[in-house]
Amino acid sequence: MSTHTHTPTHTHSGATSETTGETTGADSAFGSPAPVLSVTPVVLPVPGRAVDLEVRVSAPTTGGDLPVILLSHGQGHSGHLSSLYGYAPLVDFWAARGFAVIQPTHLSSSTLSLPADTPGAPLYWRSRAQDMRHIIDRLDAIEDAVPQLRGRLDHGSIAVAGHSMGGHTASLLLGARLTDPDDGTEVDLTEPRITAGVLLAAPGRGGGALSEFAARSFGFMGAPDFSAMTTPTLVVAGDKDESAHLTVMGADWHADPYTLAPGPKALLTLFGGEHGLGGVSGYDVAETTDENPARVAAVQRLTWAYLRSALHSSDGGGDGGKAWQAACAALAADPEPQGRVEVK
Repeated sequence: MSTHTHTPTHTHSGATSETTGETTGADSAFGSPAPVLSVTPVVLPVPGRAVDLEVRVSAPTTGGDLPVILLSHGQGHSGHLSSLYGYAPLVDFWAARGFAVIQPTHLSSSTLSLPADTPGAPLYWRSRAQDMRHIIDRLDAIEDAVPQLRGRLDHGSIAVAGHSMGGHTASLLLGARLTDPDDGTEVDLTEPRITAGVLLAAPGRGGGALSEFAARSFGFMGAPDFSAMTTPTLVVAGDKDESAHLTVMGADWHADPYTLAPGPKALLTLFGGEHGLGGVSGYDVAETTDENPARVAAVQRLTWAYLRSALHSSDGGGDGGKAWQAACAALAADPEPQGRVEVK
């Protein structure tokens, strides 16, 4: 198990202080970044799972009552981003500003190289959601495995975030339903211990909105139902994220978890954003088709502000929270805004 402490100052092509965690005038509302402790892998044995569940834990080196963000990875082309090793631009920003971030390696990760006939393959949609439940069940064990965290996590303040397929996982935990393609039953994997969420480029409706490939290959996407997804959630979607391999609807498909779910919800639409949302899955990722440090900065700031307001009662709570209101006001006041926010 490796442990390292760092102050997040990663840079990549065109990066500015907005994406590295440095605090300047425009960024001061988001707090000064603290040094971050990151430990990997923390191994959680899970009976019946094909392999033990491994997670990365990242948190500021100081402070207590840390809200927990469970982060579910997507299924990109890069081998290690779809695992506990990915999403550093988000993890670094969140952890440096007061959250404990826990990232599992789901069974769908190519780092595991599981046989194609493993039950649940290839995307393990049910197992992914169950991974997050196991993590919540084992927060005490995680604290024991990382002594620097002992007594510092707020077990009653938990959010889930996910990108792409990870967004699908997060939506199920937040209350979305689906029809099991194997037996036709409705599946409800809502996790009541999760009180807020962030969906990044998540899948939308099924049926005729799916591409022929998606309808044939991913039966679990055939009939999602967002009508019971009542947990407060921020949906982030790029207005150029066509995802033609999955949908015939174009970029609007990724706004479905906002459009089709009841409030309270918020939608951040990123101007020019494609599926990588500017590069959230990692620093200098070749598969990011829309690399844009300013876009990543907008995602960092608005997701952090949303979750701070949702999970910190001292911030005012929900859409009225000080951090969220300030982030939305800053976005609206920008002469060249990265996107727009709407709420319901």
